[in-house]
Amino acid sequence: MLIGQDIAVLGAGVAGLAVARALALRGATVTVYEQSHEIAEVGAGLQISPNGARVLAALGLDAPSVSLRSEGVRLMDGYMGREVLHLDFAKARPNDDFLMMHRADLIALLEEGVRDLGVDIRLSYTVESVHSDGDGMRLSFAGGGGTRHGIVLGADGLHSRLRPMLNGPEKPFFTGQTAWRAIVPALGNEEPVALVHMAAGRHVVSYPLRDGSLINIVAIEERSDWMEEGWNHAGDPAEMMRNFSNFCPGVKGLLNRVEEVSRWGLFRHPVAQNWHSERTALLGDAAHPTLPFLAQGANMALEDAWCLADCLANLPLDQALPAYQAKRRARVVRVIEAANGNAKNYHLSGAKRVVGHAALRLAGKLAPKQAVERFAWLYDYDVTAE
Repeated sequence: MLIGQDIAVLGAGVAGLAVARALALRGATVTVYEQSHEIAEVGAGLQISPNGARVLAALGLDAPSVSLRSEGVRLMDGYMGREVLHLDFAKARPNDDFLMMHRADLIALLEEGVRDLGVDIRLSYTVESVHSDGDGMRLSFAGGGGTRHGIVLGADGLHSRLRPMLNGPEKPFFTGQTAWRAIVPALGNEEPVALVHMAAGRHVVSYPLRDGSLINIVAIEERSDWMEEGWNHAGDPAEMMRNFSNFCPGVKGLLNRVEEVSRWGLFRHPVAQNWHSERTALLGDAAHPTLPFLAQGANMALEDAWCLADCLANLPLDQALPAYQAKRRARVVRVIEAANGNAKNYHLSGAKRVVGHAALRLAGKLAPKQAVERFAWLYDYDVTAE
């Protein structure tokens, strides 16, 4: 039982706020520690697929009210602008929620849900260390001071303080890819789908946000030079435009409207071997960072949050945390492998590109629903029903 359990959550991102609400709904006393001075997100879009939407609904949050319903994904020839394959969500899965959201809107929805339950959110708290303290855990903060809680959950992302304490030092490796991210005003009447324009060694993803007034852009390119990890490094719009200058007019026109852009290197992190100790656990990117080629980072964080809270609510602590890792690890490994596979398929060149695109076009004509149903293992999963 969680009634009265004293639990600390490190990080006020998607994973941290979702698990805080899931725990508070079950009666826990939750404190969230966030190192930033405010809960804010850089301008960015994300996609919530049905497996993540089920968690938001089970948390009692109205995600469709702050999102745009996606009708599908169109894989496009980046040079010619021709369609290669259409993943038609509207026809294949008319009753499922595929949502396109501004990340800030999801964070705001989660934050409101957390505060409504009386969760204590403490800003400007940078955790320096976490260590066992008898039948609890003690947090030490930068600048001095500390506090004690019964359980500590690390939802503190790529640079988690808790992860190396459970797994030792790890060194991610640069994938040879860098990403550009921007949001531009829409011109109007854009189709509610995600467009993926594919070219040799590059691709550009774009989709509308909010009421269709904005367009989210993520452009990926293979580069040998190293870029620092993280989302908040300013990029040069002119350089981005030059690097994608051989794309079709539609993409170039979109990129030409970018006034501000962020850029970061894509690094591959191993899925953590150890997700928990006796009174600590990892979730979200702290446990399993994923590359952005299957749009599942936020969805996996939501699934983790529900599963972890459910295990803590229904099992003794010494069984709950091992059960949580056992339920989650194989699934996130499969998701990450699928995302890595997409990265390769989007960047085909030469004969492989010609053959690969021809096969996709043929598959789309012969079995159009199958393009979506090949991911049934991903979209049909309902962590809230386990």
